[in-house]
Amino acid sequence: MTGTAGCPKHMTFGPCGGVRPDLGCELGTGPCPFATAPLVPWTGPPGPAALPGALAGGGPVVLADLTNPPYDARALARLTRTLAGSCDALLLGQHHDTPDFPPTLLAMLVRDAGGRPWVTLTCRDRNRVVLEQDLAGLAAAGADAVFCVTGDARAPGMRPDATQVFDLDGTRLAALAARTGPAAVVPESPDAPPRDLRPARLAQKQRAGAGAAVLNHVASPARVAAFVAGARRHGATLPVLAGVAVVTDERGARTLQGYPGLELDPEVVATVLAAPDPVEAGIEAATDEAVALLAVDGVAGVNLSGKGTSGSDERGAEIKAEVGRRIRDRTGA
Repeated sequence: MTGTAGCPKHMTFGPCGGVRPDLGCELGTGPCPFATAPLVPWTGPPGPAALPGALAGGGPVVLADLTNPPYDARALARLTRTLAGSCDALLLGQHHDTPDFPPTLLAMLVRDAGGRPWVTLTCRDRNRVVLEQDLAGLAAAGADAVFCVTGDARAPGMRPDATQVFDLDGTRLAALAARTGPAAVVPESPDAPPRDLRPARLAQKQRAGAGAAVLNHVASPARVAAFVAGARRHGATLPVLAGVAVVTDERGARTLQGYPGLELDPEVVATVLAAPDPVEAGIEAATDEAVALLAVDGVAGVNLSGKGTSGSDERGAEIKAEVGRRIRDRTGA
């Protein structure tokens, strides 16, 4: 299938998470062509939908974003060791504004340092041939899962000399991963417009081959419960990991609040920032949110998302590691 006319990312199975409240594309190219159209169903062969190893034990899973300086293998190993003791798996991003090692090397470095890597692949910078190579390499490198996303457009001024590709979208990449690579994990943004399409869209991703899903932040556990219940009604049975925003300072909160389709509880953020010790308050708020989310039927884990601080990567890893420890203490995981 070819991309839908009018989508600058050449998506066939949209919408992505970057739809703005006015139903406009995050790239500023006009209205999202998927926002007012019927959902595009998956018509390819059903994927095998393998389960990532971190989810095989059946208990609550703590996934954490691994934020690291680019091209620094020693720092990556240190950060992995900090997080691996309290987090079951580490999500390695492929960011629109910073470079890094190739995905296969990232997976090997994290694995060798004692972490279980879930490696993001985006369709922005790689054509289908290279994506196929990456999937084969990640399988050989021992990646626990591949996080299949269409991807943000590059930040303004970031490599304007290089073409943005978008040969595939996240759903088609998940189908490819399910056949050839590690277990396919997909994102979904419950609060991104059009909200009524999101539950059914997750079910279509499972039909394509997704074995698990990681949700973007929403304003309350009740919203996650409503989304998961809606996805179940459309036939989705895959395990879901809910996003937990780790906020400990104003700059970090502003960064997370600036992404389309991402919602934080403003009262919780205000309480954390006004606390005598915002770091301790942020850790406890993230732990409270995680425990509440893990009580939602269908939620198999949480993703400690974001850097955790506007300070150093090391401090962010320490903060998320402490959140992970407290989640384990309170849930018995």
